[in-house]
Amino acid sequence: MATPLKFAGLLLLSSALIAPAAIAQTADPQAADPAAAPGQSATEAGQDEGTPPDVSIPGGDIVVTGRRTANIQRSAPAVVSVLSSQDIARTGEGNIAGALGRVTGLSVVGNGFVYVRGLGDRYSLALLNGSPLPSPEPLKRVVPLDLFPTNIVSSSLVQKSYSVNYPGEFGGGVINLTTSAVPAESFLTVSGGIGANTETTFQMGYSYYGSASDWTGFDNGRRDIAPAMAAFLKSGERISSGNVDTTAIAGQLVNANNGLVHRIKDIEPNFTTTVSGGTSFDLGGSTLGLIATAGYSNRWVTRDQRQQNSLTPDLGTLENDFQRVTTDNRIIVNGLLGLGLEFGDNKIRWTNLYIRDTLKHTRLGIGHRQETDVDFMQQDTAWYERQLIDTQLVGEFKLSPEFSVDVRGGYANSQREAPEELTLEYVRTNAASDPYGNYFVNRLNNGNGGDATISYSDLNEDLWSGGIDLTYKPVPDLSLTAGYAYLDTNRTSSRRDFQFTAPSDFPQGVGMFRPNYLLEPAVVDHYNIVLIETNEGNPAFRATLRNHAGYGKLNWQITPELSIDAGVRYEKAKEVVSPIQVFTVPGASTAATSLDNDYWLPAATLTWQFRPDMQVRLNASKTIARPQFRELIYQFYFDPDTNRRYQGNPFLQDSKLFNAEARYEWYFGRDQRFSLSGFYKNIDNPIETFITGGEFITSFANAPKARLYGGEVELQKYFDLSNLSYSRRSVSGPLWAFAAAGCIARTTGIAGVCFTAFGLMGFSG
Repeated sequence: MATPLKFAGLLLLSSALIAPAAIAQTADPQAADPAAAPGQSATEAGQDEGTPPDVSIPGGDIVVTGRRTANIQRSAPAVVSVLSSQDIARTGEGNIAGALGRVTGLSVVGNGFVYVRGLGDRYSLALLNGSPLPSPEPLKRVVPLDLFPTNIVSSSLVQKSYSVNYPGEFGGGVINLTTSAVPAESFLTVSGGIGANTETTFQMGYSYYGSASDWTGFDNGRRDIAPAMAAFLKSGERISSGNVDTTAIAGQLVNANNGLVHRIKDIEPNFTTTVSGGTSFDLGGSTLGLIATAGYSNRWVTRDQRQQNSLTPDLGTLENDFQRVTTDNRIIVNGLLGLGLEFGDNKIRWTNLYIRDTLKHTRLGIGHRQETDVDFMQQDTAWYERQLIDTQLVGEFKLSPEFSVDVRGGYANSQREAPEELTLEYVRTNAASDPYGNYFVNRLNNGNGGDATISYSDLNEDLWSGGIDLTYKPVPDLSLTAGYAYLDTNRTSSRRDFQFTAPSDFPQGVGMFRPNYLLEPAVVDHYNIVLIETNEGNPAFRATLRNHAGYGKLNWQITPELSIDAGVRYEKAKEVVSPIQVFTVPGASTAATSLDNDYWLPAATLTWQFRPDMQVRLNASKTIARPQFRELIYQFYFDPDTNRRYQGNPFLQDSKLFNAEARYEWYFGRDQRFSLSGFYKNIDNPIETFITGGEFITSFANAPKARLYGGEVELQKYFDLSNLSYSRRSVSGPLWAFAAAGCIARTTGIAGVCFTAFGLMGFSG
């Protein structure tokens, strides 16, 4: 479905945000800036000749050759935007997602997910210091960038047109974050914030007890798997074999801590706190830097949603019609420790990142099925622990003026654990013939209404990555780069789903008990309530992705007006998802799948500077989009962000993209510009979602083809108010600037996307 146009109102920014970062490897500081007034030098016209931003990307620095300007957005061989540490700090945002939200064509969705040109999860790519950055939410590909405080990020590069030094899974664009290596000066920052949501804060919501330490994001042990269930999971037995005492297991699973939902009259405000510090040491000929940060965030969100679906082609009959209220308490704990060593033009950085993202999920809903008068009341409680540990070592070495080498390696571990997802459904028949027709009753799946299920899921992913890039400049106007990258991802995923079942003579009066009484040990034992496992076929999987890639590219300033950046990337990847034998007696499985493909992915960008202040870019490339592990795994899982159940499809195939873009740029003054671009994407075998069945289950399938057309316009203009005064103080320099940016995409055969932003930006003088 098309995303509605979004308008950003009055945005208070600093001048550095809309002033592109300066990089001038070969620029002559005395040369005249084409945008400057006659007789002015570039410095007099306002071009910043200061320290360029620290950018760590595959293939080394952004190559700028033969251009008499320090504006990187104008001079870079691709369509890029770079925010330096000064740019980021002056936005006033506390995290990098907020700062990136000010970049044209980028939108911040949900909890810090940044999409390039409005394209969603599948087509977004995030790197940290040029290395892959797995998401701490393994059900998503995109990384929630609000987890990164702005004071630990040295620069943020956004590239919208593909170049072959980046991974071939490139759709909308790439966001590369570079962490600080050696701080310019020692610092210690302590910050905090408090926030409110008009739909949540001091409003009514729902929650459950859980454990006393839930506010920390760490469970104190109350959610540990019950002894009888833990013994069964290790036994390798099948419940269907009849050799398992499921009544003994069922009596240990539900209690007042996890099964009793209570109402919160006034939900507390959101709050965050962050502590960051850094220093450097002169070692004589080299400098050692240390930077560290720790943060904590506690946020509440309540959503009131109407969910409907129909199984008829004309949508004339509703299969399900539910109103659901969800309250989520998200607790985020993060930390970063970085060491950097600089000697001459060489740099080594070691970055260690820890993120723990915990969600305490509570949901109540009521609705109807098949347009009857029967009321169904549903209750869900869950606890999702998501954790990311990432360590990276990057070396950038300039061996001579003509030759440089970059090496990088990293390891990341991502985990997701949901120790008990509990769902109960009570039924009110509203029938005059039913003596309990006016009451909600749960008869526990005995054929007369009511339901209770509990699930345990665990996911662990290890990611190893490495790469080397070599750059050679035989002449100042020509740069040749070759590189190799390796990626090895190994994921194990398990989910065990159980259903409580009562005998047919289970009394309706007992079915009126609230959940912790309904399933307490005495009731379970007395009425012989048992468990069945609803997914004995494929409860666990192992998924692997091994990717070898090599590329070669050149950046050539053919004439003072014409330059080209072109290359080709070769990727060979094998993606395998196969079942893990859980039971002593193995069963038949059809879920295994293997994708073993290789691709040649060319890309080229031609830039023509037909006037000193105007240029045109043309870009064409081929890229791919692979199915994510979660989409290939044939098992159910629940996504609390969308309130949907998902099931994978082991028959998905890779998508192949052809990308083209034309862009006109006019730089009519210092840091003032107008740009207009159009882009086109042709996608073979795009992966789309669809809803099936009466339980709102979302699955995935390859569509034959999709075409996407998009446009982007940006205007940035300064207004000099240096002659005005305020509070008896003179204001020097530009005070106000108006900027407008927009991006609209129209598609056929794929979900449409749109994004537009307008901003009135003010700066202190």
